[in-house]
Amino acid sequence: MARLAFPVLYVFCFSLFHFCCSLPSRAAAGEEDVKSQLERLWQEVNSLKEMQALQTVCLRGIKAHRKCYLTIEEPKHYHEANEDCIAQGGTLATPRDIMENSDLKDYAKRSSPGSKDFWIGVADIIKEGQYVDVNSLPVTFFNWDRSKKQPTGTKRESCVALSVAAQGKWHDEVCRSLKKYICEYIIP
Repeated sequence: MARLAFPVLYVFCFSLFHFCCSLPSRAAAGEEDVKSQLERLWQEVNSLKEMQALQTVCLRGIKAHRKCYLTIEEPKHYHEANEDCIAQGGTLATPRDIMENSDLKDYAKRSSPGSKDFWIGVADIIKEGQYVDVNSLPVTFFNWDRSKKQPTGTKRESCVALSVAAQGKWHDEVCRSLKKYICEYIIP
């Protein structure tokens, strides 16, 4: 992590030096102008930190479909898993088509051998049978395991897991179940 912090620190110091050297005399520069320029510099530094963090995630996970994905090994409840992904700058992964679903299944299988189910960002918590992603947007792609009559349609099972054992098929599950999960991060 120290190697990653050096470039950000270097850019910040260089920008600050450039900023200080290019300022007109203090009498000519208004205090608000200085504050706004400092604020802009901090925004740039924070933006660089975010990009650096995203690159770290992409190196540990996979890059596909203009996103980075990362499996998390510590099993959690659905809501805890989503909160953890958000805290890391992402959300629970939501496959938008069969290719993305297949890539997620293959990645989960490789990254966590022996694990069979992973939380994804699909649920019908608010209204039974109306599946939305973690941003409350309607889900248009589904990959239900029809051989097991999924989704079961019960109010108790409102969160969706991707099953590696069932070749990437989905099933609904009790949200309080402990499962590993996959976070996704949008690549700007």
